[in-house]
Amino acid sequence: MTTTGQILNPDLPVVSVALDLEREQGSPHTHPRAQLLYSIQGVMRVVTSLGTWLVPSTQAVWIPSMIEHQVIANEAIAIRSIYVDPAWTEGLPTQCCVIAVSELLRALILRAVKIGNSYPPAGPERRLMDVILDELRVIKSAPLHLPMPKHPRVRKVIDALVSQPEDSRTITQWAAVVGSSPRTLSRLFMKQTGMSFGAWRRRLRLMEAIDRLAKGESVTQVAFELGYQSTSAFSAMFRSELGVSPKSYSLQESG
Repeated sequence: MTTTGQILNPDLPVVSVALDLEREQGSPHTHPRAQLLYSIQGVMRVVTSLGTWLVPSTQAVWIPSMIEHQVIANEAIAIRSIYVDPAWTEGLPTQCCVIAVSELLRALILRAVKIGNSYPPAGPERRLMDVILDELRVIKSAPLHLPMPKHPRVRKVIDALVSQPEDSRTITQWAAVVGSSPRTLSRLFMKQTGMSFGAWRRRLRLMEAIDRLAKGESVTQVAFELGYQSTSAFSAMFRSELGVSPKSYSLQESG
């Protein structure tokens, strides 16, 4: 995935790559081109020093130039990704973010892959690449970023929750585990992640839910596996974060 991202040529504002993989455990890497990492099938995790982004097949992750990242997928994925030359990144996001992929953007990405990376500097192929750049400049991010702090007390809580996202212990109970006061641990969570403890755990569970729904688990199964007492409580959390019910989201994924 790194070779295409190394191409530096302003006459090729957008280049693309298509990869079908059984699974992926890529090494951390960088490239001078910014990347829209998109998979038409399967769920990826993109890991950076600042956090983890979950990327289901209805979304893509934007990775600015020279941001070190690692791509992980525990299932088959079909990557259709595009890279933007540094000369053309003005007005594009400067931070990693997950974006919703509209039907138009999806069609443009697939067309770019079909065109390939040796199109002329003028003509219909180049004009299509300009349309892609226009679409990228109006993208909206989705709340699928999970900040990963470094403070040892907060990290101890986070590592435990990542391993068992259904764990429902309160901040007071966790404070006792890590040898802190609830107030101090709450303050550390906010300082290290920009989120409260409760908000961070909800985001973790949301990301886990998306992953499990994409694998075909039922809404009820996912809700109880993630520690919710009812499917209605789980659905309310899901809708508040993504604006759709988990059932609707699951249908979007399968479609």
